[in-house]
Amino acid sequence: MELKATALGKRLAQHPYDRIALLNAGVKVSGDRHEYLIPFNQLLTIECKRGLVWGELEFVLSDSKVVRLHGTEWAETQRFYQHLNERWQNWSREMSEVAAGVLSAQLDAISGRVNSAAWLTRAQLSGLKQQLLSAFDALPVPQRRLETFDNCRELWRQCQAWLHDTEGRREAHNQAWTEDMLVQYAPFFKEIESSPLNPAQARAVVNGEHSLLVLAGAGSGKTSVLVARAGWLLARGEASADQILLLAFGRKAAQEMDERIRERLHTEDVTARTFHALALSIIQQGGKKAPTISELESDTKARQTLLLDNWRQQCAEKKSQANGWRQWLNDELAWDVPEGEFWHDKAVQRRIAPRLERWISLVRMHGGSQAELIEGAEEEIRPLFSKRIKLLAPLLKAWKAALKAENAVDFSGLIHQAVAVLDKGRFVNPWKHILVDEFQDISPQRAALLAALRRQNSQTTLFAVGDDWQAIYRFSGAQLSLTTAFQDYFGEGDQCALDTTYRFNSRIGEVANAFIQKNPHQLAKPLNSLMVGDKNAVTLLAEEQLDALLDKLSGYATPEDRILVLARYHQGKPVSLEKAATRWPKLQLDFMTIHASKGQQAEYVIVLGLHEGLDGFPAPARESLIEQALLPVPENFPDAEERRLLYVAITRARKKVWLLFDKQNPSRFVDELKILNVPVARKP
Repeated sequence: MELKATALGKRLAQHPYDRIALLNAGVKVSGDRHEYLIPFNQLLTIECKRGLVWGELEFVLSDSKVVRLHGTEWAETQRFYQHLNERWQNWSREMSEVAAGVLSAQLDAISGRVNSAAWLTRAQLSGLKQQLLSAFDALPVPQRRLETFDNCRELWRQCQAWLHDTEGRREAHNQAWTEDMLVQYAPFFKEIESSPLNPAQARAVVNGEHSLLVLAGAGSGKTSVLVARAGWLLARGEASADQILLLAFGRKAAQEMDERIRERLHTEDVTARTFHALALSIIQQGGKKAPTISELESDTKARQTLLLDNWRQQCAEKKSQANGWRQWLNDELAWDVPEGEFWHDKAVQRRIAPRLERWISLVRMHGGSQAELIEGAEEEIRPLFSKRIKLLAPLLKAWKAALKAENAVDFSGLIHQAVAVLDKGRFVNPWKHILVDEFQDISPQRAALLAALRRQNSQTTLFAVGDDWQAIYRFSGAQLSLTTAFQDYFGEGDQCALDTTYRFNSRIGEVANAFIQKNPHQLAKPLNSLMVGDKNAVTLLAEEQLDALLDKLSGYATPEDRILVLARYHQGKPVSLEKAATRWPKLQLDFMTIHASKGQQAEYVIVLGLHEGLDGFPAPARESLIEQALLPVPENFPDAEERRLLYVAITRARKKVWLLFDKQNPSRFVDELKILNVPVARKP
């Protein structure tokens, strides 16, 4: 069937198209020089219009292009339009059934991914958008027409909702599922710990994301959450005891976790391990003879003696080595090195022994050959770093020889070996769930072990509990960005925060939270207190008032009230404590460094040493080139780790904190605390 413009209409319209022919599933509009084919699957609407004299057909295409035919006789135009429209509508009805089938299949596929009785992970929805777009591209009718078909409209809207708000739909599903779990398992969350879990804790426990970072502020109940998570996996049947791996950083922390699990879960089948114990087990089960841990790892004096003896020998036997060490100590560390055979000087030996131990430990932890170490250093420090590494090379050789003589390995070698065993496939990861405590302290080496385990079993989930506000161990290799950029290292996942502290009052929380968040690199999170504290709960006090403060405390502190006296360094222990046993015999006084106080708590805390200088707080940067090259790069913010250290000190207290400062040479932190409205008391 065909429709043509009249001779007069063609002349007056002056249009490139003057005729139209109906095809099997489309139309062809043409003229003397032009032709345009319009398939039905590109057609949005057909309009039949009457002009002053002639008829007009208008075709709107899916790409918004409009094609018109003018100058046709009106009655013929109407007849052609009616026939064409009937053909197009019949075709459209048939194709809408096909489209409905495609859309329905997509929604069924999504339903297959979305189990209403389970958490919906991001991984389960990966590729969903591309899948939908590919399906839409295969539809037989233009997408803009789908709203006009009764059999497609709702299916199309549901598909569009998943396409444009995949994350919102996922969150809504998980929110509904979480609420259901909290109701269904209410007795579990009430009884799993000595006190019922709060909503934030319970939500963290049930979160089923493949990689989850739980930010657990000071006193927010991280251990409760770890124990409850293990109990939840067992109660739900999501894992058997031997499929749960619980990791802690120290033997004492692992033992405490074991005791808590036995007490609360009534099982000895779930146990906590250190990373080193895990590595040892992997190597042993990987077919190798279980390595022996060097006795040097548990004997600080032996470690330092070994390195010091070899250092002295090195300096005595090679003048070039002695000159190199003198330059290192003079120029880089600004030590006043005596003339002559300085390596025999007892003061130099005392100072350098822990440094040698630290540097060799960093080199061992980093791994790789001497050439690889040098190549990995930043270009501007590489020449000097190369000299330093070459000076350390004989000590490293002596260390390796000592290990060989024992037929043993050190801790760094243990983890390197375990990663190699995993990557060679000699051990297959049996754990479905890995739970890690104090995650902010993780190093790249330990992170590599976690990554190797998850490469072995891609279904293994990672439940990491930590607090970037309390990351204070960079000096031993901890890398903060493994926490603050968690998903970059451990894959797309989720992050949640425990929002209530059970330790300190609201005033301590107000000061501590504001102080730590001056650093924009710290992750923002809520941390609310259940107890109200008065404005003097955190107080600045001149350091000469320590005795008067202890006198006053002796008047109202009970024998059960613990008092922590904290300093930046061991040598910061005040002379006043030497008379504590007789002058304040009823006070429960404990002195320790702030680093050692991590994990501790007390009713009252006294922080000493807020002054500037070499032994001040914040401590001045003292890193040598070795630390610069081998330790994780710190965030670009002044005194970032020292700020976290003071946060840790403040948040040890339940009731009150005194910050003792030097009035003549106050720490720069003192002015910051004053800005936060911390009062300065003239006397206790």
